[in-house]
Amino acid sequence: MTTSPFDSYRPPEEGGRRRRRSGVRGAVTGAVSDAARGVAKGGRGAARGGTNWLKRDGGGRREAPAVPDAEFSSYYGRAVIKPVPWDYKIPAYLFVGGIAAGSGLIASGAAATGRELLRRNSRLTAMTGVALSGAFLVADLGRPERFLNMMRTVKLTSPMSVGTWILSGYAAFAGVTTASEVARLLPLPERGVVGVLTRALDVVDAPASVGQAFFAPPLAAYTAVLLSDTVTPVWFESRRQLPFVFVGSAALASAGVQMVLTPTEQTGPARRFALLGVVADLVAMHRLEEHLTRQDLDEPLRTGDGGAKLRLAKALTIAGGLGTLAAGRSRVVAVASGLALAGASALTRFGLVDAGMVSAKDPKYTVGPQKRRLEERRAAGTVHDSIVTVR
Repeated sequence: MTTSPFDSYRPPEEGGRRRRRSGVRGAVTGAVSDAARGVAKGGRGAARGGTNWLKRDGGGRREAPAVPDAEFSSYYGRAVIKPVPWDYKIPAYLFVGGIAAGSGLIASGAAATGRELLRRNSRLTAMTGVALSGAFLVADLGRPERFLNMMRTVKLTSPMSVGTWILSGYAAFAGVTTASEVARLLPLPERGVVGVLTRALDVVDAPASVGQAFFAPPLAAYTAVLLSDTVTPVWFESRRQLPFVFVGSAALASAGVQMVLTPTEQTGPARRFALLGVVADLVAMHRLEEHLTRQDLDEPLRTGDGGAKLRLAKALTIAGGLGTLAAGRSRVVAVASGLALAGASALTRFGLVDAGMVSAKDPKYTVGPQKRRLEERRAAGTVHDSIVTVR
């Protein structure tokens, strides 16, 4: 039995005080009536206990609860919501997609500043990341045609539909810039059909580079929206911080890969991009953890496999950031720092996915925030909707 603050507002009993029944018949009739009300109000146990469940609070014959509200723990040992059936493919898809997005931005900057080797490596990395990202996504879907089915329409209210078109648009521009780089690497003839195609690639190279840079930020952020648009408690409650975490993680990972692949004298922009990603990732993760702590949802981020991965990711992010500051003078330090940053990004994606799945399996992470939001609405004076008044 539950109570509401509105239970105290009851109309007065009509006709004044009820006449007392006299004699044995009246006593028996009153006891039976009390027992009947006990069954209706308090269940079989209340009736069996006589009229002990009936209490008076000075305002007439009103019943007050003798049993407190039950604390929900699970539904017959089962979770309230169904965890997503994901394995390593989805966090790997998130990781390589972030590398692809950040590499596209680096490639566009390198093309604009005349850093030929950095441009080439970044473009090839971006195309490789897109290909691997699509492969992981199709492998998780189970059948390749399911990916094509998502492109039959554009549904702006579906992060998966919008994300599919973002990935496809980015892949189209990345394909053009990659073909342009391949044409420069191979000794292709200058005449004939191949020569015409080579000159056409030279013409569309700059517009394709701009298009790749345009689609790069949405590609880095939409996967965070994809996660937070679910009922998984940790992901849903992190919906305002998670995109910033993913964008910062993509920046430090892509820059870290270029610090490994490209000579140090050409990675100045990549190192600055890495430092920007380090700061963004650390600040966004700190805000995310603070928010989840206020919501009593920080435990999955501190314990278990997810917590261990996130702690290691933070340590590698700090170490890689410090190494990046000194990487301009040492190729060894640059490679080590780049590997640390890429590893930190991978661990962040895998750790957040693990923490979200843990929060979906334990009912307390679903029911607790719901009760807290209910009390906040009541405290704010919202008392006229079904969310507050129905319990």
